[in-house]
Amino acid sequence: MAEEFLQYKNKPLVRCGDVIYYGSMNDKCVAKLTVKSKTKVDDMEFADRVFIQILNTDMSDPKKLVLQKGEQTGLFPAIDMAYVWLKKALKS
Repeated sequence: MAEEFLQYKNKPLVRCGDVIYYGSMNDKCVAKLTVKSKTKVDDMEFADRVFIQILNTDMSDPKKLVLQKGEQTGLFPAIDMAYVWLKKALKS
């Protein structure tokens, strides 16, 4: 039985602590989102600063591992940015 992952725009989202991977490892690249800081509102924490990387899934050349990187304020804007970057990287 295949494990079901949360999906965003037909790509899986996998979270491990403060790191979220977006995309499939079967593709030529994936997005890695790292929560760098959080803001507390009442008793809930929200991602504040998020570091975004588009990573090459072919690990044969470590110099070409990070294809693009940047930072965004807020988790949802960061996921949207990762979506655009990933879509562009998968087309090339």
